[in-house]
Amino acid sequence: MAEETTQIAARPRLPEWLKVTAPGSPRYIELQQVMRGQSLHTVCEEAHCPNIGECWDLGTATFMILGEICTRACRYCAVTTGKPVGIDLGEPARLADTVVSMNLQYCVITSVNRDDLADGGAFIFASCIKKIREQAPGCKVEVLIPDFDGSWTALRKVIDARPEVLNHNIESTKRVFPKVRARGDYQLSLDLLAKAKEMDPATVTKSGIIVGMGEDKEEILETMRDLRTVDCDLLTIGQYLRPSAKHLPIDRFYHPDEFAELRKAGEEMGFKHVASGPLVRSSYHADQQHAAAKPRITI
Repeated sequence: MAEETTQIAARPRLPEWLKVTAPGSPRYIELQQVMRGQSLHTVCEEAHCPNIGECWDLGTATFMILGEICTRACRYCAVTTGKPVGIDLGEPARLADTVVSMNLQYCVITSVNRDDLADGGAFIFASCIKKIREQAPGCKVEVLIPDFDGSWTALRKVIDARPEVLNHNIESTKRVFPKVRARGDYQLSLDLLAKAKEMDPATVTKSGIIVGMGEDKEEILETMRDLRTVDCDLLTIGQYLRPSAKHLPIDRFYHPDEFAELRKAGEEMGFKHVASGPLVRSSYHADQQHAAAKPRITI
């Protein structure tokens, strides 16, 4: 009975607008085999993304580099926490090979947090971008980076590799942030986005907010305004879905109409594009978001 109660608590009945078809199409299976063959990981799988079927059917995926073990334990995240071992210097080349074999025109790269590394893994991010530039020069690259523990030297390595979009998710509001990201810092996330623009004003910056973790609407709007003060260009807003009973409980489900209101508010604040919806995640339709921003000219 206790186990049954835990399962019910971890998985409350979902509203109709949050129900999706389970993945399993031929294209999905094909991509899964490609990833396994190259020993690559995707955040689509590790974070239990609800859009994995749709995105993989379209031939797009978000690659997760630097292994599958994270040094942090954010209370909303499904990625495994633990002590990583070493780095894979061959990963950038394999990732670029996969981009070529999939004929991708837009590639998103993210990672676990690697606080065990002096540069947080920034060198591998930069190497991945450079390898893709060499092997698939027509492919645009978006990176979703950690905070590198506040190392601007590490951030510079990524900026100098010139990704089309630099994404760093703030994830939550100022009040709720310490509860869900104890190892991170709300102001540091804002500072990172500001520093990226300072290092290269042509960089398109992006961030994301997860709602349903205990915040209220005014706090969401406050966070959106904070992001605009550091000239963040693109924004995603999506519903928090509890991965397991060990994770933060869902505070509430936001209605699609509320997401539409937040999108309108963001557009009025000056974001170049706002993707806001129950199933929106940071890399959902990322190519469309990039197209809405002023693109950099890649040489």
